[in-house]
Amino acid sequence: MYVVTGGAGFVGSNIICALNDRGLSDVIVVDRLNSENSKNLRGLRFAEYLDRDELRAAIARGGLSAQIEAIIHQGACADTTGADADFMMDNNFTFSKELLAFAISRKIPFVYASSAAVYGTSVAFAEKAENEHPLNLYGQSKLAFDNHVRGLIDRVESTLVGLRYFNVFGPRESHKGKMASMPYRIFRQIREQGRVRLFAGTDGFADGEQRRDFIFVKDVVATNLEFAARRSGKGIFNLGTGASRSFNDVARAIIKLTGEGAIEYIPLPSSLAGKYQSFTEAALGALRKIGYELEFTRLEEGIAKSFPEWQRESLATESSPS
Repeated sequence: MYVVTGGAGFVGSNIICALNDRGLSDVIVVDRLNSENSKNLRGLRFAEYLDRDELRAAIARGGLSAQIEAIIHQGACADTTGADADFMMDNNFTFSKELLAFAISRKIPFVYASSAAVYGTSVAFAEKAENEHPLNLYGQSKLAFDNHVRGLIDRVESTLVGLRYFNVFGPRESHKGKMASMPYRIFRQIREQGRVRLFAGTDGFADGEQRRDFIFVKDVVATNLEFAARRSGKGIFNLGTGASRSFNDVARAIIKLTGEGAIEYIPLPSSLAGKYQSFTEAALGALRKIGYELEFTRLEEGIAKSFPEWQRESLATESSPS
């Protein structure tokens, strides 16, 4: 039995899909469903669904009766503009601590989603404290849990792995709205408006040349499942491709697939001044050192693989009643 928190979300639903593709449906999905993320569960096979609070209550009572193979913890409040500190910390820190304590007590492999948001405007992206300067509550909450893990990981006997996601994109993210990936938002702008608006030059980068490390969701899924299957393994690791690409690169790749579209440049909003990551690029030394050898999907290939699903998601959204 696998437990996948955030199972109706972007990465979580892709993990369940991958488990199904391997012939596995013995999965407990944990999430808080709404009219948008519930669509991600259509066609997926799983044994049970629990609301997050139901799982918390079960843990408080002594845990689940099922034999659990691994916990893959994707559930979080991912709003980088969120201002409710109590809500953010309860979702991303306190609940994560409770779930981890349960996993450790039963020696259940525990793989969880951290975030490159912990680095803020740093220009160095190795997993070191001197590089960690989060700019928002979301990044702070993720770093708080990473630091909690660092404080106990040497005493843990079972698998405990944190994966710092860089900019994940791919199918099943249409429900995320403003928190969807840059590639998906560019796709939607071109589809709906015939053009995309990128930021003009910032932080020494030319118009649209701000760079991010974009990683295809299928690679993120494969990495989670690889560590979940290991009987040992500990650490907090970056999960990106190790190669940054510009926003212009993303827009041109989507325009090429769409067959139309134009790029416009707009000033960075004053509300984002000093709070915007103009550059990210995962340092993969620690991940490679422990023997993880997956070759990550190139940006253009990942966009091409995502494009048919994005088109279907977009058509479904446009045809659904308001």
